[in-house]
Amino acid sequence: MKAVFKTTGTKVAVRDHTASYVAGETIFRHAELGTEMFIIQEGEVDIVKNLGGEAHILSHLEKGDFFGEMAILENVPRTADAIARTDVKLVLINGSRFDEMLRKNPEIAVRIIRKYSQRLREANDLLEKLVGKGVENDQPMPPPPPAAVAAVEEPVPEPFDDVTPVNGISISRRRLVDVLSGTTFPFSNGDETTIGRSDPVTGILPDIDLTPVDSDRSVSRRHAKILRTGESYSVFEEVGTVNGTFVNDERIPTGNPVPIASGDRVKIGLIQMKVVYD
Repeated sequence: MKAVFKTTGTKVAVRDHTASYVAGETIFRHAELGTEMFIIQEGEVDIVKNLGGEAHILSHLEKGDFFGEMAILENVPRTADAIARTDVKLVLINGSRFDEMLRKNPEIAVRIIRKYSQRLREANDLLEKLVGKGVENDQPMPPPPPAAVAAVEEPVPEPFDDVTPVNGISISRRRLVDVLSGTTFPFSNGDETTIGRSDPVTGILPDIDLTPVDSDRSVSRRHAKILRTGESYSVFEEVGTVNGTFVNDERIPTGNPVPIASGDRVKIGLIQMKVVYD
């Protein structure tokens, strides 16, 4: 059955609540009324805001990300432009379908809260940059104190060589190894090691960045964590992960830590990894 939705730009065929846009096409514009939100099934989308006569990218979104939800959460006009960075395929969610999704899967609400927190940080960063730019144009900033300059010139090195061993093994030598390429990804020295893909636009920088080995972009930006409890380690999958996490070929449940040990196989998205303790 064919569903009918209003869209901006080139007319697109919408079937089974999906729509396609070509690279550079506007999905919706600032101040437009909207009756649906979108989930990216394929491709990439930029959320763009015009400030002071200049276009600023607020968010760069990829497969599995959602946008446009304010139209159905608050019944307000769009607050920015959404533009297809690449050819994209979107899933369209109207208000009644969204309410049904929340009732059946409360994890969606958790993911939305996290996304709003991230977007608030991005908006604050952009505001600080714009304010700083204005101050720079009107009055030069005072020079930093000597102590700050010294701290920049002489950074303190990471204590990789002085780490309390666990069972005689330095924490920094515990790692994941990509089975296909042999690339190694050491655990962090703390109790939590984040796993995902870096995103310079949003500032997401996981401890284990799988971008170099994830040509298919199967790994979510906040995909999973390795948790250290005493002398033990476990894998914890984040809410909203798209392609799942597996330990020894078994899918792990979202939000529940699963123990791992040296020699175990861990699959992050499509990336086959092996746990190694030297």
